[in-house]
Amino acid sequence: MRPLLYVLSFLAVLGLGFWAYRENYTTQGALREVAALQDEIANLHESLAIQRAEWAFLNRPDRLRDLVVLNFDRLGLMPMEPHQFGRATEVAYPPPPSLADGVSDLGIGLPVDTSGILNADPENADPEGQTP
Repeated sequence: MRPLLYVLSFLAVLGLGFWAYRENYTTQGALREVAALQDEIANLHESLAIQRAEWAFLNRPDRLRDLVVLNFDRLGLMPMEPHQFGRATEVAYPPPPSLADGVSDLGIGLPVDTSGILNADPENADPEGQTP
């Protein structure tokens, strides 16, 4: 009985060693993938910082002003002046909805017909919702 126990223990140790070996290489592969993803994220952050700097450089007010002057005939852009802005009191707001008999102009509160016929043919139905 004892030799069988030794053989089974030896096989168990071999199996666990093989499992640990495989798990080790799987873990190393996952760590390499994480490192590659972190490098890609760092590169994308750097690219984004460069693009933001380029955007800021292209949107300099003196450069935009020169572009407006160069393209005035084609675009017809005029500089903004204070008299072009209005006040909030000058905004025309729509009138509030009038309530007549408890029903608004939007039809809220009107009765809705919810009865109908199941499996009705929509081509032969009249506008009232009844079939001929």
